[in-house]
Amino acid sequence: MPRLNVDAGPSRKDVKDKIIERYEQKYIIHPRLVPKIREYIRPFCIPDPNGKGVIPEYTVTTLQLDTPTMDLALAKERKTFARFKLRIRTYGKGGTAPVFLELKRKVGGIIIKSRSKMTRSQYAGNNDGRPIVLHPEVSPMLKSPIDNNYFLEFSRIARAVGARPKMLIRYVRESYFGANDDYARLTFDRRICYRPTRSWELPGIDDNDGWRPMDCQTGLNRPFAGYVFELKAMRDAPRWMLELVERFNLTTTGFCKYATAWRLETIFRGFEYDSGGQNTTSTPNSI
Repeated sequence: MPRLNVDAGPSRKDVKDKIIERYEQKYIIHPRLVPKIREYIRPFCIPDPNGKGVIPEYTVTTLQLDTPTMDLALAKERKTFARFKLRIRTYGKGGTAPVFLELKRKVGGIIIKSRSKMTRSQYAGNNDGRPIVLHPEVSPMLKSPIDNNYFLEFSRIARAVGARPKMLIRYVRESYFGANDDYARLTFDRRICYRPTRSWELPGIDDNDGWRPMDCQTGLNRPFAGYVFELKAMRDAPRWMLELVERFNLTTTGFCKYATAWRLETIFRGFEYDSGGQNTTSTPNSI
């Protein structure tokens, strides 16, 4: 993992709702490799406290926004140097769980992520049919000035590019933190699936209709159905991460869940995006 020439990042305890600058490396691994990696990281990692069970897991549900012509998805396919994602995310079973509005930028190899946290009722708005992302004027004040600022920035960009709901992504994440590192994370994602949508609503964990797998051989472009394994770190990667990659002979991949869902839907199901009423003169690279 390359070096990031910035000051040391905040600890994992302080980083949750702040702007994060980090490097990420993704790998597609065979399920047989997962227990071996778990055993290897035992001296260096602790389970993510948000995870449940002996294996620390939780479910992630993400609503991906995009422009009428799918520019955010295509930016990944075209390997655009500077690109971003607009996503609305919940963790766990949903229901009363908070909602996070995340702006994730990638410039070269550096990930810059900010997010705003709100309650489900705040996200639902006034029940007058106006999505709160496009109408921040009806939003109540959030818990902190930071949340308010990040929400307004998210809303500004969404409105500027004409972003609308396009895809739901769901997966089970097994997560660990570096035990002695300022910021180090390691995750295994499995049961990755997607569902096209035009709705701003966030489905509950019991909503199982219409989901389509993407961690299959075709989606992963591998001769096996596997896990998406990810390493995340600030500045220098810990030595144990570098040794892990070498020990298990891992090869990086540019796998993106949203771009993969869009590609599968386009190739196999004739995905059609509705651009009516979503005209915009801005482009993602202008933000």
